[in-house]
Amino acid sequence: MRAAVAAIAVLNLVSILPGLAATIELQPGDSLQEAAARARPGDVLRLAPGRYAGNVVVTRPLTIEGPDDRSAIVEGLGDGRAIWIEAPDVTIRNLTVKGSGLSLFDMDAAIFADKTADRVLVEHNDILDNLIGVYLWGPRDATVRENRIVGRHDLRRSERGNGVQLWNTPGSIVIGNDISAGRDGIFTTTSRNNIFRGNRFRDVRFAVHYMYTNDSEVSGNLSIGNDVGYAIMYSDRLVISDNVSDGDREHGLLFNFANGSEISGNVVRGSEKCVFIYNANKNRFEDNLFEGCRIGVHFTAGSERNRISENAFIGNQTQVMYVGTRALDWQVEGRGNYWSDNAAFDLDGDGVADTAYRPNGILDQVLWRAPAAKLLLNSPATEVVRWAQSQFPAIHPGGVIDSAPLMSPPHVAAASRLEVKP
Repeated sequence: MRAAVAAIAVLNLVSILPGLAATIELQPGDSLQEAAARARPGDVLRLAPGRYAGNVVVTRPLTIEGPDDRSAIVEGLGDGRAIWIEAPDVTIRNLTVKGSGLSLFDMDAAIFADKTADRVLVEHNDILDNLIGVYLWGPRDATVRENRIVGRHDLRRSERGNGVQLWNTPGSIVIGNDISAGRDGIFTTTSRNNIFRGNRFRDVRFAVHYMYTNDSEVSGNLSIGNDVGYAIMYSDRLVISDNVSDGDREHGLLFNFANGSEISGNVVRGSEKCVFIYNANKNRFEDNLFEGCRIGVHFTAGSERNRISENAFIGNQTQVMYVGTRALDWQVEGRGNYWSDNAAFDLDGDGVADTAYRPNGILDQVLWRAPAAKLLLNSPATEVVRWAQSQFPAIHPGGVIDSAPLMSPPHVAAASRLEVKP
């Protein structure tokens, strides 16, 4: 009896609430724009396999979804935005989206989420051959996850857009995407409280590019063979953790006017410079692995009060490049870093070498200031300088010293995600 009463109550509720969500099935040839304009808030537009004309403007909360194999293709007109979202609580799922315009000035994109598109969800799509893949232009709490985003191979890199671009979109997250063939993989500016996690990047300039974005997280990402892995600029109070930069040509990690951040558990292998630190202050570098770079860390004057400890510097041609006269001790509470070229002893068995490690000497300083001095590198004069420096430590120049170097490298879990080199 109670079940029958409950059923009647539900039917009555449906009859008096005509706005309840419905599922609308679309076939190729149907107008997606007309369907989006006629749908009620909360409706689901379900696209059968096939092609649908793009340049669709979504002005109310809807779900637009295709089959799991992404065989429903929304194709833009080659001008403007293939899907333009102006309403909150819109979901774009399981589609292939192509055919945006090519104007960076006009912010042409495959999927453009406007300032009014709070809580937009873009997931499980193939976003192919567009200028910008997904552009979050001001919405709050947006989510872009598990999409495959491939840019325009036919454009020069300077002409391409970014895989995911964000502007002033607090609380938004970009998770688990595969991004390639753009200018930058993820580019963010003037934002806060964002999370970029578990993304993979190839064939881009910068995998992740931060500008004026604070109180955010970059974690668990993989950058392979790009110009720069993670470029963090003019941004404060970040967590940069468990990322991998494998074979990025110029820099694995780059910090420029980035302050008050935690950088831990990252792995950089095979770059010109594993890490470049320029005028970046009050950061903590801990439990990172920097391996096989021409320069392990290029550390410039003007970077103050950084804490650098329990990192592993392995097989870098030059472990540290620091041109300056200040003395910097890279140890924290009696724990320094591991240096693969440090032939040291640990007679008391505490895991810390008995003597300090100095990555640079007088000749390094001379060569960095006057590269032409390389011609004299094997001359008797340089041998005298090396001997004098070894016998009289007081003549060491200012620079980096690790007064508590470690005898074994820390375990960095992210190293397990490095690709095996042939």
